[in-house]
Amino acid sequence: MNMIDTQSVNAIRVLSADAIQKANSGHPGLPLGSAPMAYELWMNHMNHNPADPEWANRDRFVLSGGHGSMLLYSLLHLFGYGDLSREDLMQFRQMGSLTPGHPEYRHTVGVEATTGPLGAGMGMAVGMAIAEAHLAEVFNKEEYPVVDHYTFALGGDGCMMEGISSEAFSLAGTLGLSKLIVLYDSNKISIEGDTDIAFTEDVTKRMEAFGFQTLLVEDGNDLEAIGRAIEEAKADTQHPSFITIRTQIGYGCPAKQGKASAHGEPLGVENVEALKENLNWPSKEPFYVPDEVYEHFSRAAEEKADVEAAWKVMFAAYCEEYPEMETLWNQYYDGRSEVLQSLMEDESFWANPEKADATRGISGKIINRLKDMMPNLIGGSADLAPSNKTNMGGEGDFSRENYAGRNMHFGVRELAMTAIGNGMMLHGGLQAYVATFFVFSDYTKPMARLSALMGLPLTFVFTHDSIGVGEDGPTHEPIEQLAMFRAMPNFHVFRPCDTTETAAAWYSALASEKTPTALVLTRQNLAPMAGSSKEALKGGYVLEDCEGTPDLILMASGSEVELAVKAKAVLEAEGRRVRVVSMPCMDVFAEQSREYQESVLPKSVRRRVAIEALSDFGWGRYVGLDGATVTMTGFGASGPAAQLFEHFGFTVDHVVETARSL
Repeated sequence: MNMIDTQSVNAIRVLSADAIQKANSGHPGLPLGSAPMAYELWMNHMNHNPADPEWANRDRFVLSGGHGSMLLYSLLHLFGYGDLSREDLMQFRQMGSLTPGHPEYRHTVGVEATTGPLGAGMGMAVGMAIAEAHLAEVFNKEEYPVVDHYTFALGGDGCMMEGISSEAFSLAGTLGLSKLIVLYDSNKISIEGDTDIAFTEDVTKRMEAFGFQTLLVEDGNDLEAIGRAIEEAKADTQHPSFITIRTQIGYGCPAKQGKASAHGEPLGVENVEALKENLNWPSKEPFYVPDEVYEHFSRAAEEKADVEAAWKVMFAAYCEEYPEMETLWNQYYDGRSEVLQSLMEDESFWANPEKADATRGISGKIINRLKDMMPNLIGGSADLAPSNKTNMGGEGDFSRENYAGRNMHFGVRELAMTAIGNGMMLHGGLQAYVATFFVFSDYTKPMARLSALMGLPLTFVFTHDSIGVGEDGPTHEPIEQLAMFRAMPNFHVFRPCDTTETAAAWYSALASEKTPTALVLTRQNLAPMAGSSKEALKGGYVLEDCEGTPDLILMASGSEVELAVKAKAVLEAEGRRVRVVSMPCMDVFAEQSREYQESVLPKSVRRRVAIEALSDFGWGRYVGLDGATVTMTGFGASGPAAQLFEHFGFTVDHVVETARSL
């Protein structure tokens, strides 16, 4: 290691230690131990341009161990990303700063993914690699590799303990994603101490079994060895690569090096001084970096800008030779508005057929309509496509043999599937969807939360939405899941009642720019509702009304809307004025103006009944103190769906009786 490399690596360490000490909060262990591998990768092996962080063909870097965020912030600062200043580093973990405790996508320029929950970044990196492989197969021509980049993920022992990593890496190996390279910061330390207390398997053998090329660097400070391993990983065009790099947590700090205490607490003022002395750092001044180090990174940034400039020349020639591919590229990256306009104006898209159908089946027909309008639509199910109705006819399966396929087979891996969907959306150029049974949405929840946090409009198709599942019984009948997703900020949950509302749900999902959308769909057939309309795009609307001010408002979603309509007929025959409000998406309804909400649910009408074959949690704000609910209060049971609905009170008679009680 020459002098400038040594100083550059140590600059990452010192900036990290100083920022964490100033904040009196953070995780110095990972940045101190992983600084050499991160520096070697970013400086010598990764194509990126600080002047254009959104360059489509840049290599992606995901810090899966997001607690080590100061490693990433130091790199971004030194390379000159987004003018991330010394002062920004000094505001680490402070309110409103560009340097939050864990990296946040769309908040700090250069951060490719929001990471924090360990292992999540590994799953998202697999998604990015899938996106690269698919787009390369679609767009590349001989002599024009316009999509040709790597995805690098860096994580430690905690990431490898989490099950999501195994789920995601199992699929990555099956698919032969050779542009995926994982750097494993192996220091054998976690918060509670030596990893031998809970983690003794041979990780290398596990990764070999998944189908990865495995490489080992014994000394995490050996830049040449790290560089050779990265190049060897790139040379394997058949397998993803996993590089184990032996490090010491908290390297360079005599009192903390190799100890669990280095993981998640500041080093202490005296230990920071000792670190600088041990590293022969030229100044004790906090956040000091020698000018020659900044100059070194600046020259590297200029050289990396030249790489993008060369790509742009190639891309211009590509567009000139293949104008049809330029048109297609624009469709992938900027064609959504035309599709949405076309759908909005197409009355056949919104038409309600006379025949009853399950909303999962309706959704499947919509997907197969959209696939011809949106060539970048890609997605699949956690081994449930025949039940979720998510297969795109004639589009092929994404596989090692066919990266052009648009049907994803995620296997029985709901958690990793969602992280991978996030990664595909983060990559750019694709409109992704993922699917499973609604009851198994519990397995998707942590990564769906990251979708919402990152502002990724990933689409979730959740079918078998209630006790209508029937004979499979309570293990497969969702109860509280709808409330769970409704409780999540920046997340839209649509439970449509028929074809028109399902079309509205898909339209809303595709129109969303920064909010994920879940479509919660039935297994059983639902009759089309005469009053359903595009108003469903507002989340809640008057499906059937009465003359004058209503005596009662019946509210419902999904399969229970028909119950509300039939109950209205009975109550009106008794002389009562009844309004039926369909509420396919509470979240979107809550975003409407107060005037619109009042027009649908006037405060003067206090007699209200909510009908939904799931938990009542969340309906309180619309039912009010004087209202009532016809909902599930416990788990379901095993039996024919019709019998279950009757047993649990989802009948016209029970709805009418509940309304009369008000």
